[in-house]
Amino acid sequence: MSTHWADAKRILCVRLDGAGDLLMTTPALRALREFSPARRLTLLTSPAGAAAARHVPEVDDVIVFRAPWMKPACGSNTDDAALAADLTARRFDAAVVFTVYSQNPLPAAYLCRLADIPLRLAHCRENPYHLLTDWVPDPEPERLIRHEVRRQLDLVATVGCRPRDERLSFSLAPAAKRRVARLLSSVGVARHRQLVVAHPGASAASRRYPPELFAQALERLHALADCEIVLTGDEGETELAERIIAGSRSPIRSLAGRLNLADLGALLARADVVISNNTAPAHIAAAVGTPVVDLYALTNPQHAPWLVEQRVLYHDVPCRYCYKSICPEGHHACLRSVAPETVAAAAAELLDASLPVTALPDAAGIALLPPLHPTLPAIEAPL
Repeated sequence: MSTHWADAKRILCVRLDGAGDLLMTTPALRALREFSPARRLTLLTSPAGAAAARHVPEVDDVIVFRAPWMKPACGSNTDDAALAADLTARRFDAAVVFTVYSQNPLPAAYLCRLADIPLRLAHCRENPYHLLTDWVPDPEPERLIRHEVRRQLDLVATVGCRPRDERLSFSLAPAAKRRVARLLSSVGVARHRQLVVAHPGASAASRRYPPELFAQALERLHALADCEIVLTGDEGETELAERIIAGSRSPIRSLAGRLNLADLGALLARADVVISNNTAPAHIAAAVGTPVVDLYALTNPQHAPWLVEQRVLYHDVPCRYCYKSICPEGHHACLRSVAPETVAAAAAELLDASLPVTALPDAAGIALLPPLHPTLPAIEAPL
């Protein structure tokens, strides 16, 4: 590690994606923070990332930025100039730009250079010249594909930062735990029974398990296990939750539209198993240590739940790893072909605490799937 990075006390961490992406960056943030007790981390992130950052103790301060080079397109030249001035005034010693491999780090790196941040680190596919002082040639996807957590850990390791604990970070507020206990009681959930929380929504249509199959899966699960089932979702997903309840003959409660992010974290920590599409609640569940049944659309291979008991369910398809928000083939077969019986069986298996752990990440960082399902390989060839 260079002397300059060793001396860096005020570090700007740039992660302009969603809440789940930020959570998968928390082990790398912890690595930066643990290097020196005098370090202070400021996060430059999206509005969704900022909401999650409130529950990340490694972050000291948050700056919200709607970057014009990220989707959805937004922002203005005036916003960019004001942000550059703000960053300059904060006198950062270093900046780390965290991106997925399909994103270009150079717009953020240029912003950091305009702000006179002397040290700037990122993965980069091309020679950044003076935009980055420390850059790691990006090996993805030509040579390998890593779990998103491992990608960011590898990046900060190049400047000597490694965490003592590689688990995701999400702090739980006592007040949120109390609110969740009251909410569960208000909808008739018995405290002595096992609790399954199901999250049927996702921001991308390509990552949503069909609601009629979700209803069938939860009905079959209720027949297999003596458990309470509660649905979650944001305000825009209350109708989806009601549709699933209407499609099942089992008693299912809904808290969709009634939870903030702190409440959601507390509820997922209270659950014995979480069933979720591949979206932020799957990563919150992993962060709080709750086993996950992940309905994993094969849009990409990097985002399986990290360091938690899991069952990752999908149907292999030739069009795997499309990286699309809407199924380009129109059949949605990677999820639609997952049988409700399989989902119910996976959740029932995880509810049995006597079962061994069978799905922790391997050394390469890609999750090992349980024997019932095809293994998601660490890819060493172009997609």
